[in-house]
Amino acid sequence: MNTRWQEDLVSGPHDLDTLLASGAISPEDATALRPVLDQYEFGISAHYLSLMDPDDPKCPIRLQAIPDIRELHAHSGEVSDPIGDARHAAPPLLVHRYPDRVLLMPTLRCPLYCRFCFRKVLLTEGPAPRLGAEMDKAMTYLGDHPAIHEVILSGGDPLLLSDSRLQHILERIGAIPHIRRVRIHSRVPATLPHRFTAELISLLERHAPITLVNHVNHPREIAERTREAWKALRHAGVLLLSQSVLMRGINDSPEVLTELFETLIDEGVKPYYLHHLDPTVGTSHFRVSLDEGRALMAKLRGRISGTALPAYVMELPGGGGKVQVDSSAVTRSSREGLWHLTGPFGDEILYDETLLGIEPRRTTPSTAFNGSR
Repeated sequence: MNTRWQEDLVSGPHDLDTLLASGAISPEDATALRPVLDQYEFGISAHYLSLMDPDDPKCPIRLQAIPDIRELHAHSGEVSDPIGDARHAAPPLLVHRYPDRVLLMPTLRCPLYCRFCFRKVLLTEGPAPRLGAEMDKAMTYLGDHPAIHEVILSGGDPLLLSDSRLQHILERIGAIPHIRRVRIHSRVPATLPHRFTAELISLLERHAPITLVNHVNHPREIAERTREAWKALRHAGVLLLSQSVLMRGINDSPEVLTELFETLIDEGVKPYYLHHLDPTVGTSHFRVSLDEGRALMAKLRGRISGTALPAYVMELPGGGGKVQVDSSAVTRSSREGLWHLTGPFGDEILYDETLLGIEPRRTTPSTAFNGSR
């Protein structure tokens, strides 16, 4: 059995000493960052670390993976559960936010603990799932709710489960007659692509139809091994989508987003969502304003094919569901930096960007390109 992915996972830095030994930070950095690692989970796969430019402090791989002292500087509008998982928690392992679909979180482990993660507090404080009795309760809940048609495996990263555990979960879901679709949300294609062994791809093929939503934020994350994995997955009949998070200093330019989305569609991965950053604690240094995000989307509509253009969305803080940012669900208030959000279930909230570390400022979209798409 191919165990290279496991070696890749464990050989990457997972504490301050191994991070320092990797050469990614200096001894001075290590001293400053110790409080951050004391508070939040940390780990980087060897593969993802290899994508980093060690000489570039603004490398988009570094910014996503290496802890930052600014993570300890929380603003008043930032919260530990920004999308309201707790509000919609079902039995252990489940989040039931929408009537027809649920999240199933069988693990809280990740190949990379992203510094912007909306579950960074849960990953630190949440108990490790027990996949015995808790999974039984989750499956009973699914069976008792015939309105549920789709199960989304999330976490943590569900592809860090062993093949046997993953197969067991997929078999149990497949035995529930009203479950018609399974979706897997994963960062593994970008962070641990050797996980896609022949055995895993065969397993996913046997449980088709399956949709894999790949979390990719920057073109540099698309390595040759990632491309090979996507090709094999496509041949196995797995539907490939992508989601990205819009972040300052990483992908907040039309040039980077154009390259990202066009590369994805050329590799057979449909850009699905561009997420506005959730108000997670200690993430203000990544935050782009709604005005800036809307202006970026206006520019992209004139640059790339509609097939490569994702929906620009945000989660209502507190768990009110997802809304499209450049739509009537998101409107300005009379005060700059204050927005009215209307969720899919009728929730109405005020979203104050000044409480999230964003200075009030407006960005005017450029004139849209009037060409074919």
